[in-house]
Amino acid sequence: MSPPRHAAFDVAMPRMPAMSDLHPPELAERVLREQVAAVHANAPAAYLADFLTAQSLGIGLFVATWRWQVLLWMALHLALTLRRAYRRYQRSPDAAAHPEYWARFNARNVLLRSCVWGLAPWLCVPPGRNLGLWVMVIVMMMGGCAGGALSLAVLKRNIPRFIVPSMASLTLVLAWRGDSTHLFLATGCLLYMCVMIMFALQHHRLLTAALTMRFEKEALAEQLSHQIAATQRVSEEKTRFLAAASHDLRQPLHAIALFGAVIEKKLKGTEEWNHAVRLMDAVGTLGDSLDILLDISRLDAGEVAPQIRPVELNPLFLALNNVFVAQAADRDLQLRLRATPCWVLSDPQLLQRLLSNLVDNALKYTTRGGVVVAARARGPLVWIDVCDTGIGIADEHLGRIFDEFYQIGNPGRDRAQGLGIGLSIVQRLSRLLAHPLQVRSRLHHGSRFRLVLPAVTASGVVPLAACPGAASPLPQRVLLIDDEAAIRQAVTGLLQAHGVTIDAVASEAEAEAVLVQAAHGSTPVEVLLCDVRLADGADGLAAAQRLSARFGPGLQVLLITGETAPQRQRQMLDSGLQVLLKPVAADRLLQALASLTRHDTTHACMRS
Repeated sequence: MSPPRHAAFDVAMPRMPAMSDLHPPELAERVLREQVAAVHANAPAAYLADFLTAQSLGIGLFVATWRWQVLLWMALHLALTLRRAYRRYQRSPDAAAHPEYWARFNARNVLLRSCVWGLAPWLCVPPGRNLGLWVMVIVMMMGGCAGGALSLAVLKRNIPRFIVPSMASLTLVLAWRGDSTHLFLATGCLLYMCVMIMFALQHHRLLTAALTMRFEKEALAEQLSHQIAATQRVSEEKTRFLAAASHDLRQPLHAIALFGAVIEKKLKGTEEWNHAVRLMDAVGTLGDSLDILLDISRLDAGEVAPQIRPVELNPLFLALNNVFVAQAADRDLQLRLRATPCWVLSDPQLLQRLLSNLVDNALKYTTRGGVVVAARARGPLVWIDVCDTGIGIADEHLGRIFDEFYQIGNPGRDRAQGLGIGLSIVQRLSRLLAHPLQVRSRLHHGSRFRLVLPAVTASGVVPLAACPGAASPLPQRVLLIDDEAAIRQAVTGLLQAHGVTIDAVASEAEAEAVLVQAAHGSTPVEVLLCDVRLADGADGLAAAQRLSARFGPGLQVLLITGETAPQRQRQMLDSGLQVLLKPVAADRLLQALASLTRHDTTHACMRS
């Protein structure tokens, strides 16, 4: 008889459900499927053991009694063995899809084998007082019952079908003899049958519990793998989103910075110049804030690599003062950054960002008094303290102030008080730079954040060698490739205000035409200023490399980009070209152009 076929079983088996989706019926079916497979896997060994036991008993009884009934019983058992029902399961291509069918099939065969064993005491032992023969039959049947119970107890339905028919038949035939000896043996067989059933049921429960735990663990492991894969996909999507958002946000901010620099230069010496200075300070602060927001994920992913070198603290403190002095004045607070001769080993940009977050946080939570930033040498270390006279931090909050979006006294999420990620970035940066961070605070008295940095002496800093008599002028002619008209206008206005001739184009083909024309003119292009992301998906890095290779080593390349994706940044780093990250302040752009000119001048000096 072939197993029933259903359309549902003809399709591919679905993926293993996660633990949260694994309902009891599904789990029970999986357990049953495994139990059926285990029973049929053990069937060849069980059939062989059962056959040898039966034939040994039959031969012994036939030699002792010479009864033809013994031969009949041996023939019945041999026919049942040769039937080898387990082979049908092994040959079935879709056996695993029908566990219930094959469980019933196996139960019928187990019942048939037990009934054949139950015929043995009726057919093989002659009437009369034959205690020796009975002992032989009882021992062999009890042994077969025990061995079969261990291999068949995986399926609960097999337990009564295998134990009860054979042992009940033995008990009944002994009781049928009627004398006290046979009644005693019948009682013993009945007790043995009950004990074996209890033992087999307990064994079945242990096996079922082990299978259930195994499948639950597998489901949990698969659920965890799905969650890990989903987390990785989300992380990749977040990286792509941040890269796109970084470029789209930095582009207009870059244009604002350049236009503002042009306005600042033209208004210098007028009453409106202070407003232009304030505007540029605000643009710089906005750029720093954008960097912080977009780089927090890169910090978590380990994509930010610090460039450790000697750092003089005085210029860094002066930059902090320029950024925060207006904010402190607006809040009627004092901001003091004490001059210091200390030098430290750190990444100057990351250290400035770390201290900026600390100063900003101190000003935000200070209503009277002020903020002091001071550095002190302590042997091989330097302590940088940021102290305020603010509201302080209660002890129960100290353990959470570095959590993302956690703010004290801001349950309504007032955005005027910030996003609540400043101190979380501080902690990430302190770990990245290996600068331990210590916090002490008293409620209503203020707080002190201390950074511990390795010290270095100023005498250990080797200055860059300069060529005697060499100046650092700006290049005479610059070629700009940028697909945005606003950027081209801003850079053109800035460089023309500083006496630089500039050709601004939108594509590589236009840039190539300008370079060909300049090569035959009196004023060659000295610097190629190129955006990395151009229109229609064009790669500015590849375009700059091609133009540089074609028009000779005299053409210096400066890349400007808003890309923050780690892979793109690695490509730009591997190219060996100088890269500026948008938004680029005007003075930073001018310094970079001057450094490229100085690089050419240094090589000329070395050649001379």
